[in-house]
This record gives sequence, C-alpha cells and structure tokens, in this order.
Amino acid sequence: MTVVTRFAPSPTGYLHIGGARTALFNWLFARHHGGKFLLRIEDTDRERSTDDAVQKIYDGLNWLGLDWDGEAVSQFSRVARHAEVAKQLLDEGKAYYCYCTPEELTEMREKARAEGRTVAYDRRWRDSDATPPSDVKPVIRLKAPLEGETVICDAVQGEVTVSNDKIDDMVLMRGDGTPTYMLAVVVDDHDMGVTHAIRGDDHLTNAFRQKVIYDAMGWETPQFAHIPLIHGSDGKKLSKRHGALAADSYREDGFLPEAMRNYLLRLGWGHGDDEFIPTEKAIEWFNLEGIGRSPARFDTAKLTALNFEYIRQADNQRLADLVLPLIENELGESMNKDGVDWLVAGMPGLKDRAKTLLELAASAGFYLRALPFTYDDKALKLINKGDAKELLSKFVASLETVSDWTQENLENAAKQLAESEEVGLGKIAQPIRVALTGSTVSPSVFEVMAVIGREETTKRLSTGPANQGE
Repeated sequence: MTVVTRFAPSPTGYLHIGGARTALFNWLFARHHGGKFLLRIEDTDRERSTDDAVQKIYDGLNWLGLDWDGEAVSQFSRVARHAEVAKQLLDEGKAYYCYCTPEELTEMREKARAEGRTVAYDRRWRDSDATPPSDVKPVIRLKAPLEGETVICDAVQGEVTVSNDKIDDMVLMRGDGTPTYMLAVVVDDHDMGVTHAIRGDDHLTNAFRQKVIYDAMGWETPQFAHIPLIHGSDGKKLSKRHGALAADSYREDGFLPEAMRNYLLRLGWGHGDDEFIPTEKAIEWFNLEGIGRSPARFDTAKLTALNFEYIRQADNQRLADLVLPLIENELGESMNKDGVDWLVAGMPGLKDRAKTLLELAASAGFYLRALPFTYDDKALKLINKGDAKELLSKFVASLETVSDWTQENLENAAKQLAESEEVGLGKIAQPIRVALTGSTVSPSVFEVMAVIGREETTKRLSTGPANQGE
C-alpha cells in the first residue's frame, strides 16, 4: 500500500501555526513511508475564500519546505462529483430529500435543547409519504443508522465509540446544490486515495459522521490520527497574546524554516530526549506512535533558542544571502557593495551572537556601510573619553610593522601597544571597535580587521571618530 496523506486548509486567512504543524506531520509521515503528500484547498465557502489567502497558504508551505505532490486540488472544482455521490445515495435509498423550512428547524433545535438532546432534527422527512411543498428547495440528508455504535480506531486517541443515536441525519447537499463539508471531505479523500487523515482533534466528532458516509458508500475508511491542539505557554487556547499565529510572521521576524519545522515537530511529538532534530532525522524517525494525547504548549522563547542553534550551524553563504536584502533596506544608498564578500567571510563571528536573522542583519551592517560612518552617542562618548583617540592613532601607526595580516598578528600588535602604554587591552580594543564598526558591540575587532583587510582597516581607523569632535 502506498501511503497518501493530505493537508486540506480553508483559504479564509493566513496559514495558522496549528495548520502548519498539521501539514508538517502529514508531510513527514508521507516522506517517511515514501508515499504522497497532497494539498487540497477547501474553498467551497466562496464568500470567505480568497485568492490572496490561497497564495498565503502556498507561500507558507513553500517557506517551510513542505512540498506537495502533484497539483493542488480545489474542492470547489469538484462540486459536480459531490452531487453525483449524493445522487447515488438517494438512488440507493440511503439518503432522502428534506423539505423543512428554517423556522421548522429552529423549532426542532429549541425543543431538543429543552429536552437535553444532542440530535435536533426529528427525521420527519426520512420516510414521509407527504407531498413535498413546491416553494421549498430541499436539502439531501443521509439516512444515519438508528441503532448500534460507530467506532473509530484512531492512531492517536485509540478506540473511540459513539452511540448512533447521537448521530443525526446530516445534510449532504444544501438547497442551493452545494455540498456540505462532511460530504465533500469524504468524497475528496476517497477519490484522492488518502490512506491516513492526520488532523487536529477538534475534528474527532466529525470523524464519526464521516465514517457513516464511508460506510454508506461501501468505501474503506482511512486511518484517522487526531492530534491534540496547540495551547499557549500558560496552557490556555493559543491566541495572539501568546505570539503571532501566522506562520509567515515568523519568517518576517527572522526565523529559519528548518528551526520552525524542528520546533513544530516537537509540539506534540517526541523521540526520546532529542530536541534538536534536523529534517532528515525527522523523516527517518517520524511515526504516529510518537504523538502524545495532551495539548502541546507553544513557547516563543524555546523557538527562539532553537533558532539560535540553527543559525549557528547554517551555511555562511546562505545566511549572507538571507540577510543581505535586510541590510540593503536599512542602509540604502549608504551601502558599500564591495563589502558583500566581507559579510560572508565575517559570518562565523556574527552568527554566534544572533538569535534571529533580524538580529544578524542588524549586527552585520557595519561590514557593508560606506564611509564616513555615523556614530551613535554611546560610541562617540567612548571614543572621546580620556586618551582613546591618542591610543587609536598609535595603534594605526603600529600596523605598519604587521607584514602578515592575520587575526593573531593583529591582536599581538594591540597587546604590544597595551603593554608599552601600560594599559589593559580593552582600552585599545574598544576605540578600535568604534572606528571599525560604528558601535560599541561587535565580533572580535581583530577578526573584523582580518576580514576587511589592510586597506579598509586603515581607512576606517584613520577617517573614523578619531578625527571627529565631541
């Protein structure tokens, strides 16, 4: 059997964090088994579905690296097929037309509520010989079983049973000829060959009703796996107060997709004590048995810590490519495009200090800033304090004796000057840092000097704040 999973979002907004995790679990399960991961856009609600929302789903999945097999399927385009199945159930006596008015349905709901019943519709048209009213467009309802139980063998929740007297004669087709969610999902999953339906446990109650449709059609029910929902760090339902809910927001905030995949994977799934799980390992290890039954808690701090680890291990050229547009936006015309190579070369010293790509871009900008620099108040205060300018001038002069321009030799030159001036190394290194970067915080100044080379170092040290007044 070829494993086939699917992700079936409604295009009514952004790709939600919960939806992104559902897509990830389906993708990993399919890739683990060498199967197919399909994408279906459930766009039958035409008033709420938008092209922009569909594109956001595509963009979010593409950013996360969750590639789907084949073309995405539009549920709306399959309305004729849904109607065909409803007609088959009618012809086989497994469904019927219901002519109830909205007022009658309201009355039934109120009566059921008053009597403490869950099933509101009283099935009055199920076996009726009454003449249908000519002014009501009927819906098509399924003849649900009246006795016995419906059992779901769920890969996460275990065996779950509901008494059939709790399942109503659900509507399959509305009076306007459009299918309901229940019918469309079953028909689409069957026709697409879905073998495993991995989704949030808020769909568990739907699974019983959908199984009744599967049984009525004589179709095999897919293996259901209903995963617990995601809560906030305080254990309450995930909301905006816990952080952004859209997957795209985390891309904009400078998170790497592989970090996001790793973090979403660990929300409700585990492999021993492993926390750092690269994607290739996730594909190798993923199974349904590792999914827990308790709600997972989304913690932005933990995601950020994980992102820090992924940035540290990321390829230097890739990181430079990711942050370069951010630096260009910040510096604009004041960017030195010759510094792109310095950005790549200096990445080892930069990435160990950044938790997000935004922080990385902010700390890396000095490599690409064109002279003359603009210095902040803190930097100017430092360079104008005591003998900082004098020490900086002496260090510039000492560089003439450095023949082999290496980080070690540059640091030794600074140490020799500090020793001769009887000051600590920091008294020299900090003015150098300000002149080289325009800031009081940066990677090792000797690493920076080695990266940008003798000519650029000399320019920055000579034209920097040493010649700038208070």
